[in-house]
Amino acid sequence: MSDAYAEPSSAAPVALGAYTTLRLGGPAGRVVTATDPDEAVATVRKTDGPLLVLAGGSNVVVADEGFPGTVLLLRTRGIEVVARPEGTGAVEVEVAAGEPWDDFVARTVAEGWSGVECLSGVPGSAGATPIQNVGAYGQEVAETIVAVEVYDRLDEDTRWLTPEECRFAYRTSVFKHSDRWLVLRVRFRLVASGESAPVRYAELARALGVEVGARVPLADARAAVLRLRAGKAMVLADDDPDTWSVGSFFTNPVLSAEAYRRLVERAGDAGEPPAWPGAGGTMKVSAAWLIERSGFTKGFGGAGGVAISSRHTLALTNRGGGTTAALLELARTVRNGVQDRFGVVLHPEPVLVNCAL
Repeated sequence: MSDAYAEPSSAAPVALGAYTTLRLGGPAGRVVTATDPDEAVATVRKTDGPLLVLAGGSNVVVADEGFPGTVLLLRTRGIEVVARPEGTGAVEVEVAAGEPWDDFVARTVAEGWSGVECLSGVPGSAGATPIQNVGAYGQEVAETIVAVEVYDRLDEDTRWLTPEECRFAYRTSVFKHSDRWLVLRVRFRLVASGESAPVRYAELARALGVEVGARVPLADARAAVLRLRAGKAMVLADDDPDTWSVGSFFTNPVLSAEAYRRLVERAGDAGEPPAWPGAGGTMKVSAAWLIERSGFTKGFGGAGGVAISSRHTLALTNRGGGTTAALLELARTVRNGVQDRFGVVLHPEPVLVNCAL
């Protein structure tokens, strides 16, 4: 995973594209780097006006006009075992918000801590994972997070939030789209085991040559996930514009039973949309399937230096020389086309900074 972002070294306006995986985004009003939580909190306390916190920059789309306020670059580091509850076979680990996420996952595999191995290769920082409840290949961080340390800008104090207080849901939480909270540390409870959690995702099970529900060595699970992600251009690489994205741009829509029935009727000859049952009779539908069946195939686009990835329908990429305006126009084209064809509205997964879809 690339970590090629250069720190600001001059008084000239800093283009935020230098700190995002899309490599897009205009200048910041001011950039401050924090290497420990106290520095980060002090910066937040002293900041009047708009504040944007960036760590890995993997889930943000920043306007070409940039961000007029203060940008806090979170560069905190640290992975610490804080508890081994007796008789549970578990280990609790605190991770600094600025710690690169995949570095942490690699450490868990090396140490024999099971629970996040299927999230290998996800770009960004550990502190970003609770914000959007990161998930992939059958795992999501809400399953292993036991607490999140935050600075509360409203009450002006630092405290730990429980998972209930975090209000985790599909690709969201209390933190997303809110500037009240600054995530400082995340505490995970993992299983001390050399084997993975039961493999839930059919594609991953096939890649591993096992049945859904089987367990495999942690290193095997990580290697298989990394291969699958690389094949979809979902592992960031400096020399591959197919990876210059925010990952999946749209979330999989969650439909009521009636809305799903109407979708199946409307799909007609396109076939039955792939879907997974959820709580209350809901169905989570494949956004990639909807996009492809609406005529937007891999590689679609090109105008303005942006296009759908040639390897993953859900990734909108900067091919080099692109702009945020062009990327958002491509996203609108896809969103409107899906709505026209299937009557389903797609919603963006990344946070849009000083811009809108």
